[in-house]
Amino acid sequence: MRMISSVMGRAGAWAMAGVLALTAGGALAQGLEIVGQPHEKGIAFQPASTSIAVEQQWLDHMILYIITAIVIFVLALLTIVILRYNSRLNPKPGRFTHNTPLEIAWTVIPIVVLIFIGSFSVPALKDQQTFPEGEVVIKVTGSQWYWSYEYPDEAIGPYDSFMIGGLNLGGDARMTPQVEEELKAAGYAKEQFLLATDTAMVVPVGKTVLLQITATDVIHAWKIPAFGVMQDAVPGRIAHLWFKADREGIFFGQCSELCGKDHAYMPITVKVVSEAAYAAWVEQAKGGDVVLSAAPAVTAPVQVAAND
Repeated sequence: MRMISSVMGRAGAWAMAGVLALTAGGALAQGLEIVGQPHEKGIAFQPASTSIAVEQQWLDHMILYIITAIVIFVLALLTIVILRYNSRLNPKPGRFTHNTPLEIAWTVIPIVVLIFIGSFSVPALKDQQTFPEGEVVIKVTGSQWYWSYEYPDEAIGPYDSFMIGGLNLGGDARMTPQVEEELKAAGYAKEQFLLATDTAMVVPVGKTVLLQITATDVIHAWKIPAFGVMQDAVPGRIAHLWFKADREGIFFGQCSELCGKDHAYMPITVKVVSEAAYAAWVEQAKGGDVVLSAAPAVTAPVQVAAND
């Protein structure tokens, strides 16, 4: 099922990509900015790079303010009760059992809060689960422990995507000098170990991408945090997922459903490129070479001063 170009052609492309990455700096790989990548000691979201992710992160921040206020309010009530109504200060407790206004308040206020949250979360969920017509349609298949991609409209694939340094490519999922050289040859740095794959899903920026997701063996899950999307891949079923990336770059994800002993070594790489670069890759991929070695750099037009 794996689509392979000539070994010499791929090695040459990887070597050129490595030169580009080294000259462009650590933040670039193959001429593209690395956007969706976890960082050491990072606790925040990855940069939101789709409208879905923007909605989700805004909703998360809004709910955080609400639950923070609730926690502070409840903590204040507990503190007052502990300090004011303990057995030492209040040796003879009250015998009342009901307070109708208070009971109405603690019933109505949570309902209002939930309705307020739902007025934002339900439309966000609807946006995510209403699937538009895809300008690019890709079939995604999960297997133990790699992903396969097929572009039915362009007659590309299916081709497999393996972790660089992983068991499927002859490694043992450990960083070694050889694996570091393989990462460099593919245009990555050692910081992308356990994230980078030998091939990637390639999509154009600003276009609606519709994924048809399934699996061949056990349940997997295709997830890109910077896109705000995740979908289980279930054998015998086709599930859908969509996104529209609003910036170019390389985005990493992981299988997010426990799927066996090598679950941790099943990364996802998505490369978002310009329409021109995508069209060029499509023609290249139709010929059998699915490796996007380098995205063409966008250069600004040179303005020459007029000699009046």
